[in-house]
Amino acid sequence: MTLAPAAAIAEATPAPAQGAKSAAAEKKAAPVDCSQVKCLALTFDDGPGKYAGTLLDTLKKYDAKATFFLEGQYVKSRPQFVKRMVAEGHELGNHSYSHPDFTKSDAATIRNEIKKTQDAVKKAAGVEPKLLRPPYGLADIQVSDIAIEFGMPMILWTAGSADWSSKNVKAIQKQTLAVAKPNGIILMHDWVKQTVDGMPALIKTLKNKGYHLVTVSDVIKDQKLEPGDIFPVPAGWER
Repeated sequence: MTLAPAAAIAEATPAPAQGAKSAAAEKKAAPVDCSQVKCLALTFDDGPGKYAGTLLDTLKKYDAKATFFLEGQYVKSRPQFVKRMVAEGHELGNHSYSHPDFTKSDAATIRNEIKKTQDAVKKAAGVEPKLLRPPYGLADIQVSDIAIEFGMPMILWTAGSADWSSKNVKAIQKQTLAVAKPNGIILMHDWVKQTVDGMPALIKTLKNKGYHLVTVSDVIKDQKLEPGDIFPVPAGWER
């Protein structure tokens, strides 16, 4: 994928007492308030890629959440990963079916790309994405109008890891740490093996810096986005 410009966890174990179990469940369910703590949303495009299972293992181990902007064609071929993403508390977004440039597509094509991915995700995991990330991060008024039809705001990113370009573990880690900021949205890809390989150390470093790794919806909660809105707003964007 080409980066768009900024514009553009045994059976033999005794069961805990009911009270302890309830308390643990309540603690786990407590939402993160990103207005009070440092939050960062790691987002993974173009998947689920073939390394998604390893990435999910890492996210589970370190109790980190992420948002996956999925392509319908890979949802169809790797539905088990999509089901697991939902089961483990991650957020799913729509990233088209086959990744065409929406700004060079007609309305029927855009609708079909979004609808086929919504249907594929629902078939795989029983839910429908509520966020749209247009391919390449490119959108125009026609794309915005169609996003309104689907009831979805469009989510870009505050910065990228450049993983698709460097394909180097150290470079990906260095770039991500350099651009991480409170309530940031970082663009990454789960088909890049080096991203997945470097994720354990990267997550540990981010947590040591005080970041809570959350979903996009946690980060944008106070933005009050409406369907068709785009965030972050690219330079020159007008509706």
